[in-house]
Amino acid sequence: MIEKVNPSHPDKIADRIAGAIVDLAYTKEVNPKVAVEVLIGHGICHIIIETSEKFTNKEIKNIVKRIGGNVKLDLKVYRQDEHLALNQEDRIKCGDNGIFKGVPLKKEEIKLSKIAREIYKKYPYDGKYILDKDKLIICQSNALKEDLIKSYKGAVINPLGYWTGGLNVDSGATNRKLGSDMGHSVTGGGIHGKDLSKADVSLNIYAFKKAQELQKIVEISCAIGDEIVDGKLYQEIVEEARLYIKDIGGFEKLAEWGLF
Repeated sequence: MIEKVNPSHPDKIADRIAGAIVDLAYTKEVNPKVAVEVLIGHGICHIIIETSEKFTNKEIKNIVKRIGGNVKLDLKVYRQDEHLALNQEDRIKCGDNGIFKGVPLKKEEIKLSKIAREIYKKYPYDGKYILDKDKLIICQSNALKEDLIKSYKGAVINPLGYWTGGLNVDSGATNRKLGSDMGHSVTGGGIHGKDLSKADVSLNIYAFKKAQELQKIVEISCAIGDEIVDGKLYQEIVEEARLYIKDIGGFEKLAEWGLF
């Protein structure tokens, strides 16, 4: 059983805004320190940023407008805590405590991810999809039900009828759709709105990828300040995650669909 939401779902809009802000931080510094929380909906976007970098209101407003539309911005920016900053002063070390699990994707998860992308390509609006064995549930806003019935015979489609969805119907918050992002690999913190020094980003990516390669469950724990994790230099794990993020097009791209 698995759920996917598409990039126009309010929670994904929040994740994408957070990801775009992290992308912006990486244009200012090779190894920035940044953590972003976003709550958006009903005409307003609240953002809290803890960071080592300086952002202008205009830079953040442009990101919010591009992804979330014309909403009022409530922005708070704070310098990163000095004790956390000192942990990374001389080299990249594990930036948090945590437990992480990578789980090989099941055929069901791969199938639903493909279906979600197919539907979103035709209907690029707020949508959510569930697959439980042979039961497919499609909730797709701004869609012709008859069209989806033809393509996905036997599916439960828009049980409450036609709907428009979006930020005027629902609110979105960062890291609220981790099951959609990570499948059954969800354990510790969320992967969005944080730089690569944060274990929630690098170790979640690392554990997920390792599980796909080995085709078995991978479990990892770490403590803040660790330089060796899972028998590897944490710096190497960060660089692997950096390459992964680069290959998919950035943190905002990661936020669109998650890890699969």
